[in-house]
Amino acid sequence: MAKVFPDGWRELEASGAAQREIETLGVLSAALPDDYTIYHSVHWTCLEQGFSIYGDVDFAVVNRAGDLLFIEQKSGFLNEGADGLMKRQSGRSVQVAAEISRVLHVLGGRLAARLGEARVRLEYLFYCPDYHIREPQSAGLEAARIVDASRRDRLAALIREVLPAGDDAERALTVHRFLRDVIRLEPDVSALIGHARTMITRVAGGLAHWARQLDFQPFRLRVEGTAGSGKTQLALAEYRAAIEAGKRPLYLCYNRPLADQFNRVAPEGGLALTFHALCDRMLQAAGRTPDFGRANAFDLLVEEAAALPPGEAFTFEVLIVDEGQDFSERWRDLALRHAATQARILWLEDPLQNLYGRSPVVLPGWVSLRADSNFRSPRAVVRMLRELMPGNAAIEAASPIATSEVGFLVYQDGAQMPERVKEAIRLCYSEGFRKEDLAIVSWRGRENSQLIHLDRLGANTLKHFTGEYDLLGEALYTDGDVLVESVYRFKGQSAPAVILAEVDLEELDERALRKLFVGATRAMLKLVIVLSARADAQIRSRLGGPADGAE
Repeated sequence: MAKVFPDGWRELEASGAAQREIETLGVLSAALPDDYTIYHSVHWTCLEQGFSIYGDVDFAVVNRAGDLLFIEQKSGFLNEGADGLMKRQSGRSVQVAAEISRVLHVLGGRLAARLGEARVRLEYLFYCPDYHIREPQSAGLEAARIVDASRRDRLAALIREVLPAGDDAERALTVHRFLRDVIRLEPDVSALIGHARTMITRVAGGLAHWARQLDFQPFRLRVEGTAGSGKTQLALAEYRAAIEAGKRPLYLCYNRPLADQFNRVAPEGGLALTFHALCDRMLQAAGRTPDFGRANAFDLLVEEAAALPPGEAFTFEVLIVDEGQDFSERWRDLALRHAATQARILWLEDPLQNLYGRSPVVLPGWVSLRADSNFRSPRAVVRMLRELMPGNAAIEAASPIATSEVGFLVYQDGAQMPERVKEAIRLCYSEGFRKEDLAIVSWRGRENSQLIHLDRLGANTLKHFTGEYDLLGEALYTDGDVLVESVYRFKGQSAPAVILAEVDLEELDERALRKLFVGATRAMLKLVIVLSARADAQIRSRLGGPADGAE
């Protein structure tokens, strides 16, 4: 019996294409002798010519001589045409021959670099157990390397013919180390998510590194950085450095969830809160309790705090303003008065995330820095946004991991919308994402969202903010499996898989584009947009064709 790596596959519960691959594993592990090792669910990343490539090899079979055979499996129906064999998946058509060629070229090159003078055989088979190839000569592959429905019972025998057992223990050991270490096997999506977080944190940390190498006095730095460019990492680096130097930093932002998230990862010794919370803190310190039941309560809160001098307790040696695009000039002046005379001040902003239509603040005499590389969002998301926002084509898709195309699910009326969201959840689950990896981000605010007020959606219970906080200031959420937030509250956060739902608009104007930008760039690996038919028509016309996966 062949050895299978990683193990635990027999206990997996799967459906669709994943289940078919598990069935193939069962056949191969039983039919091949222990001269062979089978690697499955092989996720790989590499950098080639400045670009990161992400893909998957369904199976890699290694013999005792260290020779390799890659098997690409496509279950279900295929299309045969002038471009060869095509498979529709994740809302787009994939050219089978091109996909296999890429695997052979990229992994073959990396393996050759690892082996040096030694050489291994590199073979492939294309396995389509449900489909009879009608025109093998036009498939773009060697006919002998195609195992279709007519030959599926001979798959194991063909593997042994193409890849005899051989014997070279030293070379085989090198190949096994290559597969396990260099390619970094990821047996499930949760492992891939952890890998993605590590890689994104590393590459996005570049802004935190070189921005902090700048040296000028007084230090007044304005950073205009796109989503996923590393602004939060820069803020954390400044905050930590201040505390390590024995200084008190102040971090200010607009959104409460972002402030809460920052506090969870920031060290003690400074103050991190929203601008309104700072005003509240000042009034409380002066012995006054704000009345939030009044009309215009937050405007009055700001003015009452403005009448109080900061004093030593509210003066800081490092000031970091995040989400600067959401600050008015009045707020700018009030924030800056909390900086000591020789304070180090950073102003971080992204005009594309300006959801409230505020005019950019003026910061005369400040040094400005632009960061246009988005390291967090899937490349397909950035490509889509660049097409929708031609004036912002400078945004660079710099994610180290490229994943599937953006999914679109269209509803005709509001009553159909929840069913489409349930379909989007099932789609994410089918690709291996867990409930804790998923966030439903509503296009609407809390008051107008249908989803945010639901406790359940099909078999899924929903977790949403109650509008209240506990005694320690932590936000209270309902019990539920899947998080639901508004696009306004989720700004500044991210999730591996995001369903941007309840997207409905009459016109794709500048405000709608900014809102779409914020929602879409919350996704790290997968984005599904659930939108109305009229919103789909608006986006489709701007993209120049039918949206992939639209119905």
